[in-house]
Amino acid sequence: MRTATPSMARAINDRLALDLLLERGPLTAPQLRALTGLSRPTVSDLIERLTDSGLIEVTGESGAERRGPNARLYGLVAGRAHVAGVDLRRSAVHVTVADLAGRPVGAASRAVAGELTGLVAGVVEEAAAGRALDMVVIGAPGLVDPGTGELVSANEVPGWRPGLISALGQRLGAQVLLENEVNLAAVAELRTGAAQGSEDFVLLWLGDATGAAVVLGGRVRRGASGGAGEIGFLDMGGIDFCHLVSADAAQGLDRAELAVRIARGAFACVTLLDPGLIVLGGELGQDGGDALAEQVAEHLRAMSPAPTEVRATTVEGDAVLHGAVLTALDHARDNVFSGVRPER
Repeated sequence: MRTATPSMARAINDRLALDLLLERGPLTAPQLRALTGLSRPTVSDLIERLTDSGLIEVTGESGAERRGPNARLYGLVAGRAHVAGVDLRRSAVHVTVADLAGRPVGAASRAVAGELTGLVAGVVEEAAAGRALDMVVIGAPGLVDPGTGELVSANEVPGWRPGLISALGQRLGAQVLLENEVNLAAVAELRTGAAQGSEDFVLLWLGDATGAAVVLGGRVRRGASGGAGEIGFLDMGGIDFCHLVSADAAQGLDRAELAVRIARGAFACVTLLDPGLIVLGGELGQDGGDALAEQVAEHLRAMSPAPTEVRATTVEGDAVLHGAVLTALDHARDNVFSGVRPER
């Protein structure tokens, strides 16, 4: 078994401190010592090292209510890096730009029309407002090849062409990553929404499009070709599931019948994966809320012996965009911090 070298130990300690500052900061040196269990000299050294590298800075003082010198508060230099999350739909593109701490600093939207590379790049540049970007994550409908990172079903997005991701990266001067939009929505549910605290769940995306995201062991599972979760193609008595629960079909249904149809699709996921949790997302999941979720759960209880909870999405706003920003931040922080993520 190898022991950690001094440089590796410093990298682990630095990353631990940076993660704590992201989660709980700003913090004082004594607070960092208490949270990390590191010695006073070690914390002093890492504070000096991270300050010199421009990753943290003094943001204020703590202890004004007591006697003696005040302790300095240290926080992350949020402007050290910026990321963009992109929700690319068939009819519109939405962009949010955030700093390294995850605070939104810009946003823009446009209808999809004309040449797609220039359109997406233009919306991202508008939202960035002159800020250099370290990472851009795009969510789009369709299968994304895990090997190439390219959209397989290009007909899902008007104007899509091979090499578009590479062209965007060159124009924006940033790394660009493409991901299926429902997978990104699942990241948002896992981190900030209805699936918090659940490592296994399936997100059913219902509304303008139909799909599912599979999360097992806290990770999105894409499948060998990127096709995991394409539940819309499921044959339901000669009718594809996507046609049974589309936004148009739902307009002519009462909630009870809609719940029956959703439960049939959810049952397929439960039978194969036994995730323990189904999250209803998309337009129909948001609109139906807890009442629809409870009706779907009731039908599932009658259909399957596997206990399965059903919850409505709790992600506010655009879940795809939120998941894209979170994913971009993960990559950017790893790049900027350049350390070893400690096991905690």
